[in-house]
Amino acid sequence: MSKPNESVLVAGAGIAGLGAALALCDGARRVTVLDRDPPPPDLSPDEAFYRWERKGATQLRHSHAFIGRLTALIRDRYPDLMAELLAEGTRIFGFAEGLPPTLENAYVAAKGDADMALLFSRRTTLELVMRRYAARLPNVAFLTNTAVRGLLTRRENGKLVVEGLKVERDGSAEEMRADVVVDATGRNTAFPDWLRSEGIEIREEASPCGILYYTRHYRLRDGQDEPARDGTPGGGDLGYIKFGVFIADNRHFSVTLATPEIETEMRMAVVRPEIFDAICMALPGAMRWMNPERAEPVSPVYSMGNLTNVWRHFLKDGEPQALGFFALGDAAVRTNPLYGRGCSSGVVEAHLLRDALDATGDPAQRARIYEHEVHRVIRPYFNSMVQLDLQAIRRAEHERDPHYAPGLRARIVKSFADDGLMPAQRADLEVSRALARIFHMLDEPTDFLKRPAIVARILRIWAMSKKAKQARGYYPPTFGPVRAEMLSRLGLAA
Repeated sequence: MSKPNESVLVAGAGIAGLGAALALCDGARRVTVLDRDPPPPDLSPDEAFYRWERKGATQLRHSHAFIGRLTALIRDRYPDLMAELLAEGTRIFGFAEGLPPTLENAYVAAKGDADMALLFSRRTTLELVMRRYAARLPNVAFLTNTAVRGLLTRRENGKLVVEGLKVERDGSAEEMRADVVVDATGRNTAFPDWLRSEGIEIREEASPCGILYYTRHYRLRDGQDEPARDGTPGGGDLGYIKFGVFIADNRHFSVTLATPEIETEMRMAVVRPEIFDAICMALPGAMRWMNPERAEPVSPVYSMGNLTNVWRHFLKDGEPQALGFFALGDAAVRTNPLYGRGCSSGVVEAHLLRDALDATGDPAQRARIYEHEVHRVIRPYFNSMVQLDLQAIRRAEHERDPHYAPGLRARIVKSFADDGLMPAQRADLEVSRALARIFHMLDEPTDFLKRPAIVARILRIWAMSKKAKQARGYYPPTFGPVRAEMLSRLGLAA
């Protein structure tokens, strides 16, 4: 029911924009992707990591997790792309491979396990291979050194119709028209302001992430292997700092530290490489990876701030205001990068857009379908991440308060998480599988609570004595030192 020979302008050539190029390339549409940056270099993934300049993607060299929702989508819809990714050194890491030692012998494969697979890759590698693949697709064109400067619009039956974009190519102003305009320009998008100047009301829900984000990349030394997977967590939240080890392609990995905004001393010091490494060496889950005998740093410390969860509403009272226009990726929904769902969400949204465009040629109905589906598929995770961030902000405040005494409800919630949920993931295969499906965006965040059998398994572990759980290895090793000890190690004031 879509329009024949429909033209699409995609502003932005990051992961979301590339996802749009893949999704909308069906032979019946002409897709033009506008990239403000120069063409990608004709380099290997390792060389591209160091030399590819992407001013339009500020988070390009931060850690990324490419979770099962994205991995399965590429595997099932674009097998040739997956083959090219694997040939360039990326890796698929399955659910069974990530099980703790307490569950290794209990594993029995189940339907859906293959969908819970991480794609280990640097963002530069994934983007480079996707870009080369998309550029070879029929009816897909990339225009580089092309900056979007505004909208081309008209009024039709009282509605605003977006019919193209004002662009600047190599210093010359141009007008480009299309049937569909897609905003995939990311977290710093200018499109909402342009639409507001046309009288469109765009409502935004915003909630703080509460952290600053720091990343450093490392490479395994020649002759060294990755550390054995002995159950030591590769990520964790100590209240005053969060950490995560992100395995990548071609013997590379990165470590990300996230400091609460209120941890002034820590966040000012962590950008220094020697402090960053010292913190990591105090965290067993990071230290075992970046021990100097095993790995060497290959980058400075990259930092990112101004992190806010944002949900933009482009419809008003359920009705579209701007026809022919769609936003996806961070231009539509922005979340804490620590959860690793941004890239997956952007590509998923691109395919939801494809479904909406295929469903009807009516611009208003397309907008309604797309808004409904994005809300249905993405909103549960957005709500969950917002709540987790607000909880983390409160915990960070409590870490700095020597007089804080949690109330009864707070103690029960903490006990359920620390003595029930977390040990159950290491004790019970079905609990581990249920929670992994949520992590990989295959089930909604509260789905496990709607399954009595899973809740009963968690409660059984919660009811066990701490001594019994410790003896069976159900508690993970300690994430790292308490705040006062860490600050003392670093020579920082508490």
